[in-house]
Amino acid sequence: MPIITYREALNHALREEMTRDERVLIFGEDVVAYGGAYGVTSGLVNDFGDKRVMDTPIAEGGIGGAAVGAAMGGLRPVAELMTINFALLASDAIINHAAKVLHMFGGQMSVPVVFRMTGGGGAQLASTHSQSLEVLFAHVPGLKVVTPATPADAKGLLKSAIRDNNPVLFIEHALLYRVRGEVPEGEYLIPLGQAEVKREGKDITLVAYSRMALVALEAADRLSQEGIEAEVVDLKTLRPLDMETVLTSVRKTNRAVTVEETWRTYGIGAEIASRIQEEAFDYLDAPIHRVAGVEVPLPYAKNLEQAAIPDAGRVVEAVKQLFVRTGV
Repeated sequence: MPIITYREALNHALREEMTRDERVLIFGEDVVAYGGAYGVTSGLVNDFGDKRVMDTPIAEGGIGGAAVGAAMGGLRPVAELMTINFALLASDAIINHAAKVLHMFGGQMSVPVVFRMTGGGGAQLASTHSQSLEVLFAHVPGLKVVTPATPADAKGLLKSAIRDNNPVLFIEHALLYRVRGEVPEGEYLIPLGQAEVKREGKDITLVAYSRMALVALEAADRLSQEGIEAEVVDLKTLRPLDMETVLTSVRKTNRAVTVEETWRTYGIGAEIASRIQEEAFDYLDAPIHRVAGVEVPLPYAKNLEQAAIPDAGRVVEAVKQLFVRTGV
């Protein structure tokens, strides 16, 4: 199985889906000559032409509206919005139209569109370009929100997202594009809405997604050296949310810590913790802890930015505090 980068895995997924289905087209800012802000669409215009890979003006509201209209007209557009920060400008098309058309038209018309965008911080792009706003869109019924952590997940989930008949926000973390991993060649699909146990354990469950899934795995390795075996659940998709995999893990380990890069208040961790309390309370031996980003606009200064984003050390410390608190 070839080892490629997260960026290359996304490119392979786009190339394969455009080859398979001539209705798939790509448009966005700098996706042609520049190959996208992070190089994901590099070379695609050479193979598929300028009718299927198109640059747009810097007008995210227009990109969003055009994508929704194209999808309603029978195409399967992949619209690149550069970053989730710019998706705020396209949010009327995404939230008010893409998410609602299926329901408002009584199921007679679907919107099979993928909005690709980068999320997260850590690249010193300052507060307006480093946000983790996935929870805003995961809140909205009618949208699917996908957050792959590995190259293999990036390929399998993007191919499934393009084939899905619903609007999908596909959020790629800015620091993952150079991450390398084994990726199956050819037809390789991962179902949307299905979490994965990425590391088996018996003492505690770490629930994470996107780059924080890799942080949780690093923390689990450190904890193992101290005799604590953590199970790591990667959510992969925030909406629909696969709680059954999370609950099955918690019923085995009896403890849970959520790990997310976004702000703690009203975050994904809050939703996970609430659902565990509702559906697996009798299995808990300790309160659920949440590790999240510091609640400030993300600083530009490197040392302050790093201090605001969770790392493996903070996850390890949270797990240890939980065990100390319960007298284990």
